[in-house]
Amino acid sequence: MRNKLCLFILLVIGITSCKKGDSYETITTPTGTWQLVWDEEFDYTGLPDTTRWSYDTEGNSWGWGNNEAQYYTAGDSANAYVNNGLLTITARIDSMGGKRYTSARLITKEKGDWLYGRFEIRAKLPTGLGTWPAIWMLSTDWEYGGWPASGEIDIMENVGYDPDTIIGSAHTQSYNHVQGTQKNAKIYVPTSYTDFHLYALEWEADAYRVYVDDNLYFTFENEGTGFAEWPFDKRFHLLLNLAIGGNWGGQKGIDDSLFPHRFQIDYVRVYQKMN
Repeated sequence: MRNKLCLFILLVIGITSCKKGDSYETITTPTGTWQLVWDEEFDYTGLPDTTRWSYDTEGNSWGWGNNEAQYYTAGDSANAYVNNGLLTITARIDSMGGKRYTSARLITKEKGDWLYGRFEIRAKLPTGLGTWPAIWMLSTDWEYGGWPASGEIDIMENVGYDPDTIIGSAHTQSYNHVQGTQKNAKIYVPTSYTDFHLYALEWEADAYRVYVDDNLYFTFENEGTGFAEWPFDKRFHLLLNLAIGGNWGGQKGIDDSLFPHRFQIDYVRVYQKMN
C-alpha cells in the first residue's frame, strides 16, 4: 500500500524518490510532537519478524483466565503470516491442544518495551459471533505483582456480537473487571470490520488517552495515590491477538459457519514525545 502511494506521488508530481519514513518519522498531534522510535511496517513476506515479535502460548492449557476456546500456535503460517504489506492473524477451525480453534497471539516483550509514548496500530477487524480481537499492553516485568496489580492497557477490544463498538480500558488492582470496577469507554465504529482504522494510545506520566482515527474517547488519569490505581510507571509491551469465545467474546456463542476469521494489521508505530 505504501509502495502504491509512492508510485502515485511519482506519477503526479514527478519527484524521483519516496522514502518510507518521510511522512511519519516525526508527527505532531494536539498534545505535542512525537519522534518515531520503533516500527513494524510488515514490508516483507513470511512469518512475523522474530526480531520484533514472539508468540505467546503460555496460557493455552488454562484458557488464559477467560475460558477462551482457541489454542494459540507458534510459527504457524496458517495463523500468523505477513504478505502484501499486512500481518494477518487468522482464527481457524483446526483442533489442537484439546481446543476446537487455532489462532495467534503476538507480543513484543523484550523486543519492544516502553515507558510512555504514542502507539499507533492501523488495523481491520474480523467480525462474527465468537470473535474477540485485541490490541493491548501488559507489564513486562510485573514489578507490582501478577495481574491486575501490574496493570493492563487495552487500546482496542471488540467482540463479534457487538461489531460496531470499540472499547478502550484500564485494569489495575483497584480497577478491574473481576471486581466490576474497571474503567473504560466505548466508541461507535460501524466500519471497523470493512475498513482499516487507526487505533492509538498516548501514554504519559499523568494520564493515558485512547483514540480511534485521532478521535479521543477514553482518558485514564493518574490519581497520584499509588500503584493500586496507577501501575503505569513501568515498562510495558504490546500484544496483538485474535481470541475466540471466552467469558466475553463467547457470551452469545460461536458461529462456526463464519470461519476462518482474519485480523489484519497494516503497521505498528511507536513514538516518544519530543516536547
